[in-house]
Amino acid sequence: MGDPKEAEAEGPPAGAAVRGGLSLLSQGESEEPSAQGSALFLGGNEVKSRAVVKYSSAPPRTAFARLEEKTDLKLPPANWLRESAKLGPAGTTILGNSKKSKPFSSFGMAYGFIDSVGNDVDVVSDSENIKKLLKIPYSKSHVSMAVHRIGRTLLLDELDIQELFMRSSQTGDWTWLKEFYQRLIDQKWQRKKKSKEHWYQKAILSKFLYYSINGDGAAQPVPSTAEQQESSSSDQTDDSQGASWPAPFEMPSSVSEDPSASSQGSEPLEPSYIVGHVALAPKEQNLTTLFNDGEHSQGLKNDFVRNILWTFEDIHMLVGSNMPIFGGGRYPAVSLRLRDNNKPINVLTGIDYWLDNLICNVPELVMCFHVNGIVQKYEMIKTEEIPNLENSNFSTKVIKDIAQNILSFLKSNCTKEGHTYWLFKASGSDIVKLYDLTTLCEETEDKYQNPFTMPVAILLYKVACNMMMKKNQNKKHYGTIRTLLLNCLKLLDKSRHPQIIASANYMLSELFQLDEPKKDENSESPLNENSDESYSEEEEEMPDSDENGSYSTSSDPSDDSKAVAVIKSVGELSVPEKYKSIHQIRPSCAFPVCHDTEERCRLVLSYVLEGLKSVDSSIKKESDLPAADPSTPIPLKYEDESTRGGPEGPEQQMALFLDKMGSLQKGNYSSQSGMIPGSWQHKMKLQLILKSSKAYYVLSDAAMSLQKYGRALRYIKLALQSHDTYCCLCTNMLSEVLLFLSQYLTLCGDIQLMLAQNANNRAAHLEEFHYQTKEDQEILHSLHRESSCQGFAWATDLSTDLESQLSVSCKCYEAANEILQFSGLKSQNPEHYVQVLKRMGNIRNEIGVFYMNQAAALQSERVVSKSVSAAEQQLWKKSFSCFEKGIHNFESIEDATNAALLLCNTGRLMRICAQAHCGAGDEFKREFSPEEGLYYNKAIDYYLKALRSLGTRDIHPAVWDSVNWELSTTYFTMATLQQDYAPLSRKAQEQIEKEVSEAMMKSLKYCDVDSVSARQPLCQYRAATIHHRLASMYHSCLRNQVGDEHLRKQHRVLADLHYTKATKLFQLLKDAPCELLRVQLERVAFAEFQMTSQNSNVGKLKTLSGALDIMVRTEHAFQLIQKELVEEFGQPKSGDAAPAADASPSLSREEVMKLLSIFESRL
Repeated sequence: MGDPKEAEAEGPPAGAAVRGGLSLLSQGESEEPSAQGSALFLGGNEVKSRAVVKYSSAPPRTAFARLEEKTDLKLPPANWLRESAKLGPAGTTILGNSKKSKPFSSFGMAYGFIDSVGNDVDVVSDSENIKKLLKIPYSKSHVSMAVHRIGRTLLLDELDIQELFMRSSQTGDWTWLKEFYQRLIDQKWQRKKKSKEHWYQKAILSKFLYYSINGDGAAQPVPSTAEQQESSSSDQTDDSQGASWPAPFEMPSSVSEDPSASSQGSEPLEPSYIVGHVALAPKEQNLTTLFNDGEHSQGLKNDFVRNILWTFEDIHMLVGSNMPIFGGGRYPAVSLRLRDNNKPINVLTGIDYWLDNLICNVPELVMCFHVNGIVQKYEMIKTEEIPNLENSNFSTKVIKDIAQNILSFLKSNCTKEGHTYWLFKASGSDIVKLYDLTTLCEETEDKYQNPFTMPVAILLYKVACNMMMKKNQNKKHYGTIRTLLLNCLKLLDKSRHPQIIASANYMLSELFQLDEPKKDENSESPLNENSDESYSEEEEEMPDSDENGSYSTSSDPSDDSKAVAVIKSVGELSVPEKYKSIHQIRPSCAFPVCHDTEERCRLVLSYVLEGLKSVDSSIKKESDLPAADPSTPIPLKYEDESTRGGPEGPEQQMALFLDKMGSLQKGNYSSQSGMIPGSWQHKMKLQLILKSSKAYYVLSDAAMSLQKYGRALRYIKLALQSHDTYCCLCTNMLSEVLLFLSQYLTLCGDIQLMLAQNANNRAAHLEEFHYQTKEDQEILHSLHRESSCQGFAWATDLSTDLESQLSVSCKCYEAANEILQFSGLKSQNPEHYVQVLKRMGNIRNEIGVFYMNQAAALQSERVVSKSVSAAEQQLWKKSFSCFEKGIHNFESIEDATNAALLLCNTGRLMRICAQAHCGAGDEFKREFSPEEGLYYNKAIDYYLKALRSLGTRDIHPAVWDSVNWELSTTYFTMATLQQDYAPLSRKAQEQIEKEVSEAMMKSLKYCDVDSVSARQPLCQYRAATIHHRLASMYHSCLRNQVGDEHLRKQHRVLADLHYTKATKLFQLLKDAPCELLRVQLERVAFAEFQMTSQNSNVGKLKTLSGALDIMVRTEHAFQLIQKELVEEFGQPKSGDAAPAADASPSLSREEVMKLLSIFESRL
């Protein structure tokens, strides 16, 4: 409770519990901290009792005035029935409240101490009811009580049949119970009048208590200042009720609660108390409060002067007591009793006095004896001596057994939460019966005739709220909370209590964690373990549940067929552990375990839908069409043609969307159903809609991971429609909600991209997209009451065109990024921001590649001689722009690898541009054009940038190798083209040869021959080819050159070097025998050419023998050729042996024949 008074109360001082007696309080102490546990040892039977005052509205305690002998109590004292300062602000509460306790008194207490209900308290009740129960075996009088179960707590209230039936004759409320009562219990029911004696005794007691306060001012002791200070600090009066009284009731101090006034027939003022404000849901969400306008006011309040947490043995009870407590005597607290000297104390009175003192922790009883209203004498009795008084001997051990048996009996049989049970014992009877009135009531026409329905429902709701609001809420309580709320909903009429129903459904939806769909799978276990507070929700009673068969029904069927359980004889209650409940708390309300995310979301959505229905039904029917506002023009529903369908449709919609997002910051509110901003309907609908959007988002995410992209798009569409409605209703947008929107749009972009990439399965995706459950339709219907839900239509349409799908995906990411940028969420959510930019870079790469491939396709269809078309150039521009933006995205988040890949793709685009220009012009007069050179050089720049971006090979070896290979290829292609189509019209032969040589050497530099990888044979073949081409070039230079001997010598050396290297590399390859043979034959020709310029025979002979040596070495090439030819003839059907990807093509017959003939001629 957090109040200082109680903290002090909890720990008794060392040695406070005195064996054989109640612990004493020092003189200055007041009643409130009287929490010392008092242990009683009576006749060797120990009874443990401990009382903590949780709340008291009693004024500081005054000492009682001892009346003179012979004082006549029939004469009224001067202060009788007058308010006095000593009696405290709330009237004469010190005298207790002798009014009948109300039928709902336990609910008033429970509302105040919500923390205790359903959890650690077994019973909440008026002390009078508890005393009546414990006296059942001793008393012949009738017992009639209503019992309700909330969690593991039982609420007991007196059900005054007389009173109810009197009222029912006026209101018709309880007629069904009256008929049932007359049929089963008492055919000739009549109201019993109270005797004159009863009223006479009441009046005398009232006058006696007034005399005892005042004593004509003579016997009034003046308290010391220390005492006054002590009492003012520790005693809780009404003025400070805020601190100690957590009950959500306003307690006006002006209301007179004069107890004896009622006995004289003058009615005191009855304030109409309202059930307090209840917050709805956990965490910091400032949600709607309930009942703030006095709706559903049950007039329930705490009727007691003090509420005490009384622990009797192992039973914890929250008890309301109105017993007058005075100061004076040997102790700081005494109870005052008036006794007629002619009537001896009997057991019932003894038990009464003893229990009252135990409950209020009063150590002493002062009895004033009178004869016919004339005071005779006073007697003081210690509380622990009461059970041993003459004529009223009773065993405290037996009382303890009775208490445990009754509690066990009730707990075992009152199992259904929200049901009203009736514990009844007829006057003079030995049989105690328990009926389930809710079931009996349901057999009649109107379910809501039971007046307990509302208080029970509200209490169930409040207890659930309270458990939800606890910061340290453990998931293991979720089962309990869910059961409380489901039982609350069962009791309520949808049309009468839409607010509680909407709120309870929202709380039910809050119990399911949607935020972490991935992790939840593993953390499901604690929800499964039954918590200590679990209890049965729908379990049938088991009449013969304990071994003595004590719950079996009686033999008289007409009488007991309706009873849930029966105690056949009150004597049984005194037998120790006779009714020891084997299932004191039945753990059967485990939280439902949802093994998959979809199931969990569907449950949440079912609760959200119920909540939405409840809110919608409560909005006045006529306000379905809101009145026109004269200041706003009526929108006409026509559309400009240009916004429909055309290619810029999505762009315009996107602009509108961003404009709307901007206006959200300012808080524009537009509800079509006419909800008033700030009303409970408005707040509740906002929460429910937000919950539904989250649930749909999680469903979409789950469908996405199952690769059900059509379903995923349907769900994200619903999530965005929910969000759109939320935006229409919301008056100030929370940043958290904007973050959700950014996440929704990101997922939507992912889905559109996956749909674009899985076009082959389009029909199935389309079917999934258009399917809708009834639940989704109903939720959508509720959303449509508030807005058109079209705000995100641009993002969620399922297009069949690849380009538009990619473009929508890109728009989604852009929108998600915009939201992060302008709402300042970028810095708070760096991970999400990085993800969005990565996706933007990726989708721009996808779109760039898409346009690049289209351009390549156009190029391949073009007639060779035609020049480049405008369409091609347009596609290049689009592609280039996408790559550029993508590179910027990746660079802004320092993603070097992806930036390198996009630079690599831009290089490839440049090569496509170069190839496009090579086709122009006539094939015979074809020369390597300057445009080709320009684009190839641009491509080389981009590849080099990519390498710089990566830095070193270690960052990402595969990408590094790939860029190197592309770079080598570009140089090689450029050199080959320059060599094959030499631009002689523009450049000199020597310059061309120099450029070719440089390009070839650079190509070699980036061609990694040594690293073992899948690409190694390709690299070796490329390097061999480069060496072969260079050797051939120098060979031809040598043939055609005249003049500079130094240059000729250099060429000769280079040609020889490159031929040797080419031979070595070709020999490493298994699948290039023709190339090997050709290089060897060229070397022979080179040797022959050298020989012509030699003069000495020795030199010539040496050269020829070298040439022969080369011829001999061609054996290896011939063996390979033979092997391949044999294989080819061996399997004529199956294709030729596949060579390495870029290696020599499969053997061509003509080439082999040609090479053979050259070989023979050379020989």
